[in-house]
Parts: sequence; structure tokens; C-alpha cells
Amino acid sequence: MKKILVKGKAQGIILKSDMPINFLGTVDKKTGIISDKNHELFEKSIKDSILVFPSGVGSSVGAYTIYSIKSNEASPRAMICQKADLTVATGCALANIPLVTVTEDEFSYFKNGQKISLDTGAKNPISIND
Repeated sequence: MKKILVKGKAQGIILKSDMPINFLGTVDKKTGIISDKNHELFEKSIKDSILVFPSGVGSSVGAYTIYSIKSNEASPRAMICQKADLTVATGCALANIPLVTVTEDEFSYFKNGQKISLDTGAKNPISIND
């Protein structure tokens, strides 16, 4: 693991994308459903998932979108990415969503549907509960 950006604990099922996510234009604020037809997670819900993705893209307004998703109880339980841009880091901090970055090798290990536990205070913060 590279870095803990927002501390916390979470458990859930991985929802992974190999495509960056633009929270402002891709995620419905009220439902947490990916609404961009060109995104590989189209029509999937990020709600209550452990969202794994390479990075965020887009406007800084995306941070407020992440906060809105959390306010609408449609957010992921945690986010794991290779590169946390300012939008994702700020959004997770505002919404109190645990956020960690991982190396490219670690990123490739995560698979859709895996059960995972995240505890940023533990010696091994990420454990996969196959």
C-alpha cells in the first residue's frame, strides 16, 4: 500500500473499474449508479461497495459530488485507487469515506466480487476475505 489519505474502517464487496471515474459526470448523486454509457461500470451501483479504480478525472466540483453521494446514502464504503487526484481526496475527506492508494501491482490483485476488509489503523490495512 502506498498511502492512507482518509482514515477509517470498512468492509464490503469490491466493485472494480480499470477506467478512471469522473464523479461529476459519471455517477448519479442520488442513487450512486454509474450513468455514463461509455464507462465499463455503466448501470452498476457504487453504493456500499469498496470502489477500486485507477484515478479520478474531471472538475474539482466532483469533490462535492462525492459528498452529495454520501449525503444521499449512496456512496461506497471506501475507495482504493492507484492515484488519488485532488477531487477524489477532497471528496473522500469531506464525506469521511476511507481512501487509500495502492501500487500498480497491488491494484491488479483486486477483483470484482471479492470480500474485503479495510482498517487504516491496522498493521495490514487491507485484507481480502475470499
